[in-house]
Amino acid sequence: MSRAKPEDDEYWNSSKYRAFTFEDDDDEFSRLKESKRAVNSMLVDDDEDDVEDVERVSWSGEPVESISWSVKETASSIRSGSEQGFPRIDTTPSLSKQGSGYSLSSLFKAFSESSVRAYAPELRRPRSDGKDFVSDLSLDETIRRMQKGRGFSLEKFRSLQDKLLLLDKAVSAHDGNVITAVLIYLKRSLSKEILFRELMSREVALRHYIHFLKETGEQKLLMDLLKALGRTEDMALMQYKEHLNIKDEGRRKDFLKSCLSLPFSQDDAAHVQDHYTLLERQIIIEEYDKKAVTDVFKKFPRKASILNMPIITTLYYSCFYHYGELEQSFKHKENIPALGARAKLRSWSDVDSLFNTKNWLGYTKKRSPIAFHRVVDILQKNSAPVQVLQDYVNLIDDPELKLSVALKYKCHDVIINTYRDLKDRQLLVSYRDKLEQDSPEYRKIQELLSNGQVRWKN
Repeated sequence: MSRAKPEDDEYWNSSKYRAFTFEDDDDEFSRLKESKRAVNSMLVDDDEDDVEDVERVSWSGEPVESISWSVKETASSIRSGSEQGFPRIDTTPSLSKQGSGYSLSSLFKAFSESSVRAYAPELRRPRSDGKDFVSDLSLDETIRRMQKGRGFSLEKFRSLQDKLLLLDKAVSAHDGNVITAVLIYLKRSLSKEILFRELMSREVALRHYIHFLKETGEQKLLMDLLKALGRTEDMALMQYKEHLNIKDEGRRKDFLKSCLSLPFSQDDAAHVQDHYTLLERQIIIEEYDKKAVTDVFKKFPRKASILNMPIITTLYYSCFYHYGELEQSFKHKENIPALGARAKLRSWSDVDSLFNTKNWLGYTKKRSPIAFHRVVDILQKNSAPVQVLQDYVNLIDDPELKLSVALKYKCHDVIINTYRDLKDRQLLVSYRDKLEQDSPEYRKIQELLSNGQVRWKN
């Protein structure tokens, strides 16, 4: 670049203002060292030693840190917002003081507006306290910075009293992230015995800590905490859940057996016992059925292993493939899984045996743990014959519901007998017209209509 004219040199040297410097001792502008190199490459080649001990002012003569300077620089950046890089520089040999384009605003055009905003807090922050700035903050200011996601340090809180006060302030802030961050610091800097003791009287912090240990998978520490809190049932349940991570069924069964001695509540202890018994029987059934070659396995091959299936699936499977053994050993009657399994195999005598009961006089009566209209639905889904459906439709107590189900599944005998009992001649005639004339149902209605002993209502 061409050097300036001698008279220009005399003008600049005689000015009472000196150019803005980027020396290392100007801490407030240490982040702009790269811009200094850009300035030196564009300005005239005066010795760098001439810029020592200058007054920090803008090219317009105003102090750099003044409010007016900041406003003008911001306005300059906004006006040049469309320019993303350095402006084009006039490379003519002479540069007049009025036409010089080398102002701070032109240099800062290289920064986007977001970059200026990012640097602004650093330019305004006093740097005299250096790297220990965050360490000198008060407790309240530390909590506020944590909430805002700004830099902070907890190392200054060394005494137990300060740490507990920090935890209480974090809880008072009602910010889960802040509470968790403080708990992590306390976990690292306090023994678990002291931390557990202090958490006992701080319910909110305790809940956050338990959730944190669950999320991070620190099961041993969580078990120790629950034990220290006297929550033995929670500790037992936590240990019981470990069976989900065991893939081998034999090892899982042994683990469940070891869980039987844990301090569960009465209901939970019964659940764990049932789980162990179920898995034990599933293992026996699986070993046998993998080699089974009976007709039922040939006609209906297994689609999946029975291991780790829920009890309702196990009952259905057992009633489907091993009903005779269950009937003799476990007597699983009045079970919906058994109903579905035997109906699928079209074993209607077994279906009847599920509902047949004898009273103290020895009379046989059908009784169901579910409503009989639901029994009819299950039978119909398994393609039960009409005669079987009609037997169970007749067991429905509600007349309107019985008629509705009979119409739905076309149980003609039930419909005809219901209209007869209602003594409704018109309904019988209307229903007769929907049937084929040579069908048994049509002839049955004709006989009823011609019977003079029936006293019809209409």
